[in-house]
Amino acid sequence: MPNGYPFRVKASSTESFRFGLYSPLSQGLATFGLVSCQRCKPFLLTASPPSVPGLIMNTEKQNMRRVVFNQKGGVGKSTIACNLAAINATEGRKTLVIDLDVQGNSSHYLLGDKVADPDATIAYFFKAVLSLNPFGKSEDEGLGSVIHETPFPNLYVIPSHPELEPLQGRLESRYKIYKLREVLDTLEGFESIYIDTPPVLNFYSRSALIAAHRCLIPFDCDAFSREALYTLLNVVAEMKADHNNGLAVEGIVVNQFQGRANLPQQLVRELEESGLPVLQTRLSSSVKVRESHSYSKPLIYLEPGHKISEEFRALHRELSGLDTTE
Repeated sequence: MPNGYPFRVKASSTESFRFGLYSPLSQGLATFGLVSCQRCKPFLLTASPPSVPGLIMNTEKQNMRRVVFNQKGGVGKSTIACNLAAINATEGRKTLVIDLDVQGNSSHYLLGDKVADPDATIAYFFKAVLSLNPFGKSEDEGLGSVIHETPFPNLYVIPSHPELEPLQGRLESRYKIYKLREVLDTLEGFESIYIDTPPVLNFYSRSALIAAHRCLIPFDCDAFSREALYTLLNVVAEMKADHNNGLAVEGIVVNQFQGRANLPQQLVRELEESGLPVLQTRLSSSVKVRESHSYSKPLIYLEPGHKISEEFRALHRELSGLDTTE
């Protein structure tokens, strides 16, 4: 572990957290500053190295899986998932986006259109796990058959389909909630996976939270979103406690930020003062985002030098544990 590496560690059972730096000279953790969050359950802890209990490190690892999750619609889940994945792919990493939202926005964003044939989408995988003999040999082979190459190097997508909606009741009743994690545990060839979720806590978003290592939560600088955020963090904490001990909230992504307006600044400041893991990078409100949707081109390909493209690069660097000022 690098000297001076930042970490967050739970300080006590009173839902407070200490922030500090790791120092190999002291053979342990040097903590400073106590920040309390009284409105949400402990949600920052993840599975930790044996030598440093309670540690969270922002490092990429083999087949790192991130879920972008919020129960509120219109906060930018698909935009964030696809643009981070596109940037990741430009750095030479083979990257996969999984679209679990029946609206299929990520599918359209990366492929230029939605996929009409349900057997060429994630719906085929979920239909298969309901059958007695899913894929003959292995679920991995079946998942591989629905992975689509995008027009962008190193970037692939498993598209969504409206057929996911009628499948949901059967999947829930037969308790197939762990199937996505199981198949992703066996999937080879991808260094990073980004999972886009529907704007509701349903079978598919739960499956994604169970399958993921890290959770990114978009926040669109709205007063109603702030109130819902605490409930959402409790949901993630419950999923972690009951189903996925390795899950960690990697950070709250401030999206559609207007730096000159008072309300967004106030809302973000209140989140930070509450001790919530708000990421430093702010994503501005920009018409270029809507243009990129229209052209089905991630921002790094549509306008690589634009301010919003630079902000997405900064967010990717921050999540990679690098200095956002580089």
